[in-house]
Amino acid sequence: MKVLVTGAGGFIGRALCRALLSNGDEVLGLVHLRPCNIPGLQPIQMALENIALQPNILDGVECVVHLAGRAHQLADTAADPLAKFRAVNCEATLGVARQAAAMGVKRFIFISSIGVNGNNNARPFTASDQPNPAEPYALSKWEAEQGLWKIQQETGMELVIIRPPLVYGSNAPGNFGSLSRWICKGVPLPLGAIHNKRSLVGIDNLVDLFIRCIGHPAAANQVFLAGDGEDLSTTELLRGVGKAMGKPARLVPVPAGLLQFGATLLGKQAMAQRLLGSLQVDISKTCELLDWKPPYTVEEGLRRCFERSN
Repeated sequence: MKVLVTGAGGFIGRALCRALLSNGDEVLGLVHLRPCNIPGLQPIQMALENIALQPNILDGVECVVHLAGRAHQLADTAADPLAKFRAVNCEATLGVARQAAAMGVKRFIFISSIGVNGNNNARPFTASDQPNPAEPYALSKWEAEQGLWKIQQETGMELVIIRPPLVYGSNAPGNFGSLSRWICKGVPLPLGAIHNKRSLVGIDNLVDLFIRCIGHPAAANQVFLAGDGEDLSTTELLRGVGKAMGKPARLVPVPAGLLQFGATLLGKQAMAQRLLGSLQVDISKTCELLDWKPPYTVEEGLRRCFERSN
């Protein structure tokens, strides 16, 4: 199968391109700022908005996996963050989808975010829940989803939306990467008494799910939540990271309430929510409809993560 992956130079894109190539697929990788020198990959250096100017790159493409976008920013300095997110995550996404449909692409797979469902929950999120995006990044993803459904209805191009929670893996960006580096350095962290529950998805499990969605007939026109099928507290996750690294996780048992109070004083409520709050996802629809289950446990995923980075 001929597949175009946008954002091929990113954390998820590189892993997906390697897996597709190992399966024998013909893979085109759209990259903009990050180089992507993967043997066998056909790289295309182009900004998303320029696809309409060179539609021939979509000749013969059966599936587009759209990973490119403006990532969530922990400390966003943009004067209007929502406008920045909308321009890339919504408007550029819809431009790519319209061009794909016009060129006869059969299926368009879009990576969204569990943030479309919300930031926290009393019960696990499901794919059928009413969306409740609370931040500019998640709102831009939700608006893109709505626009993509309109294109699907107008053109008949199959649409698959995947909403992952935090994705971990070798050289992962964001909180996971930062916390892993601190553990590696032996830095004490005040996260030894956190009793939340959070769903995660390892990069290998997420890539496996993408590949299943590329070819499975039942994936057409569905929204799927991604996850490892195991929920951990922040404390349990960090202990697992330390074990996978072969290093002690130096976790100081500071009460979560005290950490939350300090984060509020410092204006770090969003970071505190990700570290202290709960966010669980129900992947039963994903597993049942696609006859799929995550191939790796969290323990195996973490071990593979740090085996690769050593």
